[in-house]
Amino acid sequence: MLKTRITEMFGVERPIVQGGLMWIARAELTSAVANAGGMGFMTALSFPDAEALRGEIRKCREMTDKPFGINLTFLPTLRPPDYPAYIRVCIEEGIRFIETAGRNPEPYLPQLKSAGIKVIHKCTSVRHALKAERIGCDAVSIDGFEAAGHPGEDDVTSLILVPLTRDALRIPIVASGGFADGRGLVAALALGADGMNMGTRFVAVKEAPVHENVKRALVEHDERDTRLIMRSLRNTERVMHNPTVDTVLEIESRGNTKIEDIAPYVSGLIGKGMLKDGDTQKGVLSAGQCMGLIRDIPTCKELLDRIMAEAEAIIKGKFGRMLPNPLAIAVPAA
Repeated sequence: MLKTRITEMFGVERPIVQGGLMWIARAELTSAVANAGGMGFMTALSFPDAEALRGEIRKCREMTDKPFGINLTFLPTLRPPDYPAYIRVCIEEGIRFIETAGRNPEPYLPQLKSAGIKVIHKCTSVRHALKAERIGCDAVSIDGFEAAGHPGEDDVTSLILVPLTRDALRIPIVASGGFADGRGLVAALALGADGMNMGTRFVAVKEAPVHENVKRALVEHDERDTRLIMRSLRNTERVMHNPTVDTVLEIESRGNTKIEDIAPYVSGLIGKGMLKDGDTQKGVLSAGQCMGLIRDIPTCKELLDRIMAEAEAIIKGKFGRMLPNPLAIAVPAA
């Protein structure tokens, strides 16, 4: 068992975090991660309103008695969600942990802190992580350039960003971006993190509520099959390569791109449709470079058991070198 400040803060057995995954991090996935000993976060904005989130929290509680949290992403938008209502439901339902992302969560921290909620904020740079610590966040998840979704605009990889963040902060940190197996967990800990976050890897598990075609696509693609879109808007997103992504990149290459020009292709509702019907050629799917490490579709328990066995074998020095196929690695009998 690996005990860290993250396992102690969340009260979980394993220093593995399933971060917020829009449309995907629902009760089925998050409870499975929790039951496997990790820390899962359901994504509040996957639900149309706060009462729908309340129902999903209660559903998750029926599926696990282990800790889990809620992800709240503060988006720049003309029609912002009713964040106070989502927070009120979290408080009323006894949620103890919230993962924030996007804009600065400072306006909401007094309400969260007064309810005894621990806040972990997702950051893409050391300067943002320092600000999170300064305003009172309890931990940060630091996203390297390899990460799916929005990795920021600095293009700094986890190998550099994690130790820099560790050197700068006193609070616990979770390494995110490029992590998918036991080797990644050991690397994250060696770089100074207190745990690792996996997003893309948790899409290709049996409990993820997405079409099998999407899971198979993550298995069949490799580390070269991501693209960066919306760079021209300084809202960079790493996504799986498909014809829709090529269309978006072609539009951006013309210059003077506005969000309205690409909205029909990058709309979240179109992406939601892909997850449901399995047409991986339409819409965009956030995916990290760790796709190259995804070779099967296990249950959450199988995945976390494997990761911990790999990590413990490396730490104990029972292998002079790692085998070419990490799926073949098992901890030898004592």
